[in-house]
Amino acid sequence: MTILYVLFAILIFGVLIAVHEFGHFATAKACGVQVDEFAVGMGPALWKKQKGETLYALRVIPIGGYCAMAGEDEASENPRAFTNQPPWKRIIILVAGAAMNFLLGLLVILCLYAGATAFRAPILSDFMEGCPYERADGLQQGDRFHKIDGHRIYQYYDVSDFLSQGGSSHDLVMVRNGQKVKLDDFYMVPVEYEGQENKMYGFYFGYEEATLGVKLRYTWDTAMEFGRMVWMGLRQLVTGQVGVKDMSGPVGIVDLMAETGQNAASTADAVYNILYLGAFIAVNLAIMNLLPIPALDGGRVFLLLVTWLIESMTRKKLDPKYEGYIHGAGMILLLGLMAVVMFNDVIRIVTG
Repeated sequence: MTILYVLFAILIFGVLIAVHEFGHFATAKACGVQVDEFAVGMGPALWKKQKGETLYALRVIPIGGYCAMAGEDEASENPRAFTNQPPWKRIIILVAGAAMNFLLGLLVILCLYAGATAFRAPILSDFMEGCPYERADGLQQGDRFHKIDGHRIYQYYDVSDFLSQGGSSHDLVMVRNGQKVKLDDFYMVPVEYEGQENKMYGFYFGYEEATLGVKLRYTWDTAMEFGRMVWMGLRQLVTGQVGVKDMSGPVGIVDLMAETGQNAASTADAVYNILYLGAFIAVNLAIMNLLPIPALDGGRVFLLLVTWLIESMTRKKLDPKYEGYIHGAGMILLLGLMAVVMFNDVIRIVTG
């Protein structure tokens, strides 16, 4: 069964990359840019077909893919070359890959929530006897947590996560009878309750009926939660709380997906959990690809804007080969990082 989960995980990862490249391909075609090749996978071609000006290929390694546009990193006399398009068209083409990943993540989440009848929500349905926070100037039954210390509350478990941070006093924003109520410097710590082994805040969360509107809202909120998790991870990486050894690449991600499936209680749960993880990775890819790092789509957009600004000021067109050199150097560094991460993943799997 494990090998099936591995293959399923590889398929999902391949789809994520293919969808990303399709975003570039579709928008390039729509903007009139010449696309020389659109490939799904990497390495030698298993199948290829020339249709018009574009070569379509299916390649042997199921992780990766590319959309090769004419004049992507070099000067060209072709009026349909990428570098000869106005900046707004190039930006749309570059951003389209990440946008498709994000939309795919949303679609997967929506499909997973399609059969839901109710969602557990950050809504106070009741309080334990003696809870000190249930009062006229405090929390009340029916309140919905909206923000804690400036952090948006998307899921019910966000409440305990953010209450456990930042000390004992918190700035709360609650939604009460359709209106936002602010509770500044609200003292709230877990306390002991009779019959409970651990200290608790003393309130219970309720449920929302899963109407179509609620499903759409929870789909969006889940994607936002995923995005916040990615930014928090990046912040930990920049501040040194985590290091390169804690990062995972394609090998580690596939292994995590397979392990997630293997540990599920049933095959249906395994598929659900793997797809949920796949949706998280889709949102992750969307955000990571828009970072202003050379060789990534965000880096290309950033340098495109810098180039446009310089050309606007100097009235001289810069040779795109220099931008190509920067992206080439960035790609070498990224490949080096990927090699290190992949090595760590393999060692972790072998020794784990």
